Parts: sequence; C-alpha cells; structure tokens
Amino acid sequence: MTPVIQLAIERGQHLSTAEMLTNAGIVILVVFGVLFMMYILISISGKIIQAITKVGTKAEPTKAAPATATPAAPAAPEEIYSSGSLKLKNCDEKTAAMIMAIVADDSGIPLEELIFKSIKLVEKD
Repeated sequence: MTPVIQLAIERGQHLSTAEMLTNAGIVILVVFGVLFMMYILISISGKIIQAITKVGTKAEPTKAAPATATPAAPAAPEEIYSSGSLKLKNCDEKTAAMIMAIVADDSGIPLEELIFKSIKLVEKD
C-alpha cells in the first residue's frame, strides 16, 4: 500500500463516529456553499448582460428600422410571422422606417413582431 492510503486507514480507525459525521457535514457545507456562490455569480452576470443588451437596443431603434421596409424574418422556427410586403403611399422609406420605430416603441411590441401592410402619408390642409 502507498503511504497516503495507509495513513488514511490508520487515521480513520482513530476517529469516532461523531468526528466522522462532523467532517462529512463540513464537507457537505463547503460544497453547497461553493454551489450557492456560483449561483449568485451566474445570476448577477445574467442581470448585467440583460441590462447591457437593453441599453444597446434602446440606443439603436432608429438605426435598425431604416434597414428594412418589410417585416423581419421569424426570430425562431416555432414562431410564424407573415412575410408580406409593405406598400408605401406618398411616403419615402426613411419616413416609413421612423413611423414603424415610433409605433413599436409606443406600443412596447418589438419591431420584428409587428406587421405593417401599408403606410400612407396624410397631409394636413
């Protein structure tokens, strides 16, 4: 036998049942303590990442809107959106994109979930 195993066997024979249970309890507490710390760190980092992505999406709604004048492709395969075309009547693409961004922001619905069929410019008399 190796000296480490022999030493463990000799020390184990001298420990009482209460000492062994105490040692086992300490080991369990340390393991659960480390798992709890990992849980806290992961949840904090997740909240930080969510805050960063919210700030990033709030800062660029007008930049993302002019890129497309038609509804965006589905975000996930299980979500089905219409892929119809957008008809602009007396309205340029830049103005239509701004209107779509304003509607999405005011309604709180993401732009890729909204479906615009037509946008018509109405002039005041």
